[in-house]
This record gives sequence, structure tokens and C-alpha cells, in this order.
Amino acid sequence: VYSRDDMKTAFESLSIGEQKLLERTKKRIEVFAIAQRASIQSFSRAIPGGQAGQDVSPMQVAGCYAPGGRYPLPSSVLMTALTARVAGVSTVIVASPRPAVATLAAAYISNADLLLAVGGAQAVAALAYGLDGTGISACDIIVGPGNKYSSLPQPGLFVFQRLTCAIDMLAGPSECLVVADASAVVHAATIAADLLAQAEHDTAAVPILVTDSTALLDAVNAAIVDQLTTLPTADTAAVSVAKGFAVLCPSLDSCVDVANVLAAEHVEIMTADSQAVADRIQHYGAAEVLGDYGVGPNHVLPTGGTARYTGGLSVHTFLRIRTWMRIDDGQLSQEAVADAVQLARVEGLEGHARAAERRLL
Repeated sequence: VYSRDDMKTAFESLSIGEQKLLERTKKRIEVFAIAQRASIQSFSRAIPGGQAGQDVSPMQVAGCYAPGGRYPLPSSVLMTALTARVAGVSTVIVASPRPAVATLAAAYISNADLLLAVGGAQAVAALAYGLDGTGISACDIIVGPGNKYSSLPQPGLFVFQRLTCAIDMLAGPSECLVVADASAVVHAATIAADLLAQAEHDTAAVPILVTDSTALLDAVNAAIVDQLTTLPTADTAAVSVAKGFAVLCPSLDSCVDVANVLAAEHVEIMTADSQAVADRIQHYGAAEVLGDYGVGPNHVLPTGGTARYTGGLSVHTFLRIRTWMRIDDGQLSQEAVADAVQLARVEGLEGHARAAERRLL
């Protein structure tokens, strides 16, 4: 277990340039997260005879998992731990196997309390139940991009262990879907680079091209082959490319339909009228690709088509919305109470009806 002092030492061991890089990235993520936090607030409003409202409050303890397999991912530490802090979480614990110096440094500037140098199912269990004598508390929520080793145990903790803790999502292999038309032929090399950027994450990553242009498809394929010859991570990326696919559609309308069905993690649009196409694509984790690199929005995103019903990690992930009601004037509340009595009897819940009835004057 690494302490704040350990993390600080790691940060100070970086070059000035690397320190400033992490600090700039932190600032961009933080500014976006602060704006998210401001978008949801506590409130109260008058109701007959009293007040009702909602309180927005953060969870107390968050566990942030950062994979440490092929590559260290300090960006994932910033995306998770920093977002939790902006939400107001009191205790933030990072878990990452074999943490690189940059990972420890990212945990430090994200204001994480501790870093647990454990990965996979063991890390998930430690975050869920806590570790006596280490300062690792049982977490209220576990978040992070994860992988098959950390994601597979999470449903068991969430469902079968009496709701031990919440999870943000079941993160699967990275996905990038590009919708492009003939106008993007001149950008074929950029499209190829964006697809390879996701492909190099993992051999299970899924790069996808959806287009209505044979010329664009051929140009991107050629660019991918060319770029793989000089890409240092080609061994990984080439496997992902082989598992990825392209969809040649009869029209741009069909491209939009395909994108909505696939509901990919990242969606990039390179068409003549990109905004018009973007307005019609409803299901995606994030409509960008630069988010991976700390531009602002979070890069912990839904995969495997789950973007149809959920969004990516945000400040809101760490917040609880609790509603409340207070009756100050029983006389003014009588109509609502009488309605509650009648509705309870319509539903056959006599106990509910009698409880409400006691409040009739």
C-alpha cells in the first residue's frame, strides 16, 4: 500500500516537463468535472402544507481501479480519482497492479488517499470488503475502465453478496466506431490512426469503420496496413484490426442506423455535414476520440452496446440523490392525504390507507 508521501515522492521524481504534463491534464479534466457537478443541485419547493426537495450528496469511499497490464495508465487514475474528488467523495483509494511512477504521480495530484498495488479480482475484493490494518476501507463504489480480470468479479459482488458495493459499469474491450463518407477520403490516414489508437489498447479491442464509400474503405485499409509497419505496438494492434470490421452501407442513412445498433464506446464522425449526422446518432459512449488523452470528458465509457442504456463515468456516478418531504400545515395537506388513502385502497394496501387516514383532520 502506497501512502500520500510515497505518491509525492514518485511525482517529484518525474521531470519538470512530465509534472507539468500531468498538471495540465488534471486541470482540463477537473474543469469539465466541476461543470458537471454544477449541473445538478439540491433544491426544495413548496407542496401543499409543506416542503419537498432533493439533497445531492457524495458517496463516502470510492475505489478507483486502473489497469496495469500492457501499459501503465496514469490517465485512468486522473479520470477516476480526480472525478471522485470533484464530486466530494471523502476517501479515494486507487488500485493498480505494478504501478509505474507516472501512475503513482497521477494518484498524488488527483489527491487519492492510498494506492493499493494489487490488480484483478484480488483488487476488486479488497476495495469491496476493505483490508484490515492497511487503511483500505470497504468502498461504497468501485469504478474504472478495468479489463476481464477486474470486471468479471464485479457482478458477483454487486448481485450475490447482498449489494456489497456499487459499480460504475462492466467495462469490456475498447471500441472505436468511425462513420465516414466519401468526403473523408483525404483524411483516410487520420481515420486509420484513430482506429489503431484503440486497437493498440488490447488484442480484444474492436476498431470499426462504417461508410457508404468504397473509395474511403479502400483508402483506410491501405493506410492501416502502412501505419502498422511503423507502429511500436503493432503486435497488439494487428490482432485487434483482424478482429475488427468494416461495414459498407448503401447510404449515409444506413451508416447512422448501424452506428445506433452497435452503440459503440467511441464514435467519430467524418462526413460532409458531421453535425447533422451527429444529431441522428443516439447511442454511444462518447462522440469523440481525444477524450482518451485528457482533453476534458471522461474516458471511462460503456462498451459492448451498453451505451444504449447508460453513459460514461462522471461526477454524477459518485453522487446520491435523496428526496425528502416535510409537512408543516396539516390542514393544507388534507387533499393530498385523502388522495393517498383512496389510492392505497385502489391498490389493496389497507395498512397504507389506514396510516394515511390517521393524518386526516
